[in-house]
Amino acid sequence: MRSTVKRAARLSVAPMMDWTDRHCRYLHRLMSRETLLYTEMVTAPALVRGGAMHLLDFSPEEHPVALQLGGSDPAELAEAARLGADAGYDEINLNCGCPSDRVQSGTFGAVLMKDPGRVAECVAAMQAAVSVEVTVKCRIGVDDQEPEEVLPEFLSRVGAAGCERFIIHARKAWLEGLSPKENRDIPPLDYDLVQRMRGMFGGLHLSVNGGITSLDQVERFLEAGLDGVMVGRAAYHDPTSILAEADRRIFGRGEVADPVAVARAMLPYIEVHLAAGGKLGQVTRHMLGLFAGRPGARQWRRVLSEGAHKPGAGPELVEAALGSVLAAA
Repeated sequence: MRSTVKRAARLSVAPMMDWTDRHCRYLHRLMSRETLLYTEMVTAPALVRGGAMHLLDFSPEEHPVALQLGGSDPAELAEAARLGADAGYDEINLNCGCPSDRVQSGTFGAVLMKDPGRVAECVAAMQAAVSVEVTVKCRIGVDDQEPEEVLPEFLSRVGAAGCERFIIHARKAWLEGLSPKENRDIPPLDYDLVQRMRGMFGGLHLSVNGGITSLDQVERFLEAGLDGVMVGRAAYHDPTSILAEADRRIFGRGEVADPVAVARAMLPYIEVHLAAGGKLGQVTRHMLGLFAGRPGARQWRRVLSEGAHKPGAGPELVEAALGSVLAAA
C-alpha cells in the first residue's frame, strides 16, 4: 500500500480546515481516482483526550486518503496515529505548517519549525505505533529564521528519525503580524529553495505546495524533478480544472472526468447523507465550484447557495441547478 500512496502523492489535495471534510473528499474522488486526498487537520488531543472519534469518519471510496494530525506530544501523537491507522487511513501526516493562533497556543503547527528535535521525536513515536507511512507537512521557515539554513536542518533531523516524505509549503510563516489568510499570500514563494532541497536530499520524497493553480504548473514541477505537488485552494474553488484531467495527465491512466456526470454521481451520496439526518448544504457547499468558468456556473452557484438550506431541500435542487448548466451549454 505504501507504494500506492507514494505514487498517488505525485498530486495531492492539501488539508484545508473547514473545507476538505469527508463530503469534499468524496466529490474529489469522483473526479480523480488517483490523486492523494487529505483530511482537515485533526488535533491529537481531540482524539486521545476528547474521544472525538467521529472526526475519523470517512468513506471507503476515498482511498487513498491521509489523516493529518496536529500536536506536539510524542506519546499523544503516537496514540492518535494508531487510532487513525486503525480507522483505515493510508498515511498519517504531521502538521508543521499551520500558522493559526489556535495552533500556536497548542505549540504545534508552524511553530514546530523552531524545534526540529521535537518533530523528530514525534515522528519516531508515531512510526513506532503504526505500519502506515508517517509524513510531515512543513514551511520553509518561520518569522526571522533563514530558510536556507533552517529547512535543510529540519529535513535532515526529521529525515534521520525515519520520515521519508515531506510536503513543503514554499513560504515562510509569520507567527506574529500576519493572519492565517495573509500567511497564504503575503510571504513570498521560494520554489527554487524547495528545488535545491530535492538536489540535497536524494533519498527523500519531496512535494511542493503553495500558490499552485493549474495542472500545467503541476506538470512543470514534476518535470523539474520534484516527486510530488500539493494543490490547495485551486483544487477546492475550481476542482474541475485541477482534478478532471489529473488521472490522464499526471498519472498516465484513466479518463477525463465530466463535471455533469460527477454532479449526478453525487446524488446517491446525498440521498444517503440526508437519510442519516444530514443537511443538503453540508455536501453542496463543496460543489459550488464544479463549473467554475463554464457557462451556467453563476446560476449553478445561485440555485445551490439559495436553496440548499431551505427545509426539505434534497437531490432535486441539485438536478434543478444542473438543468441551468445544461441549458447554458
